[in-house]
Amino acid sequence: MRIVFAGTPEFAVPALRAAANATDVVAVYTQPDRPAGRGRVLTASPVKLEALKRGIPVLQPETLKNKLSRDALRALQPDLMVVVAYGMLLPQSILDIPQYGCWNVHASLLPRWRGAAPIQRAIEAGDTETGVCLMQMEKGLDTGPVLLHRAIPIEPTMTGGQLHDALSILGAQVLADGLKLQRLGVRPVAVPQATEGVTYARKLEKADAKLDWSQPAQTLANKVRAFNPFPMTEAQLAGERVRIHAAVALPLAHSAAPGTVLFAGRDGIDVACGEGALRIRTLQREGGKAITAADYLNARRDLVARTP
Repeated sequence: MRIVFAGTPEFAVPALRAAANATDVVAVYTQPDRPAGRGRVLTASPVKLEALKRGIPVLQPETLKNKLSRDALRALQPDLMVVVAYGMLLPQSILDIPQYGCWNVHASLLPRWRGAAPIQRAIEAGDTETGVCLMQMEKGLDTGPVLLHRAIPIEPTMTGGQLHDALSILGAQVLADGLKLQRLGVRPVAVPQATEGVTYARKLEKADAKLDWSQPAQTLANKVRAFNPFPMTEAQLAGERVRIHAAVALPLAHSAAPGTVLFAGRDGIDVACGEGALRIRTLQREGGKAITAADYLNARRDLVARTP
């Protein structure tokens, strides 16, 4: 088969490797180079770097909505287009070009968490299971029928970064399974998504990561896990803005105002929430690096002194 692969971030790299190992990837589509880092230097995407390393031609159109883009894809004569976190909507005119249409590797168990940030939203919501789906793409947002899927548990301490890495590998495995079946002439059965249980994983915003101490401690602990390493939660702690890298919820009864430091010691800093308390274990001061609560308290003796 002649495969065209479309993807951009690190999440898509294992899937590109799986596609290239299984069949003939004739071209890779990825987002145009973007400014990155403190120097705002134009930087190639991880998928582009992997494609160049493998000698696969790379295309980086600004849009797929014009005739030029359609003609370029048609000239590649693709049997199938595989899309993994490409970051650009494919119009119907593009979806119709490959002989077998377009497949998408999506990091959730559809129809739960359609949209841009399914990994983080699953942890934020307290889900205990997620997975990946190989989906036949159609015009709607992640609405197409599912060809294959695999599920994995979300461990209680798993961060967004850890789940991202696990699902990236799982997605590559599901894609490899689908391509193997296709090569054998056994087209995966397209199962329509359920009409119930649809949820949308909206794009991550910086504002999502600001902790509100009036919320339940478990809600905040989920956010801390979900938004590590990006965008990383932040909160006001005893008059100082800090980023919180690791924390756990405590079912602690109290009558203190939300945001009050209840206890500070080597095991962590317990902060009163609307329900229970959040024990902060790793945090980061402005301009500093991530440190343990014990190291933080060495510089904030005032917290230790006033702890009951």
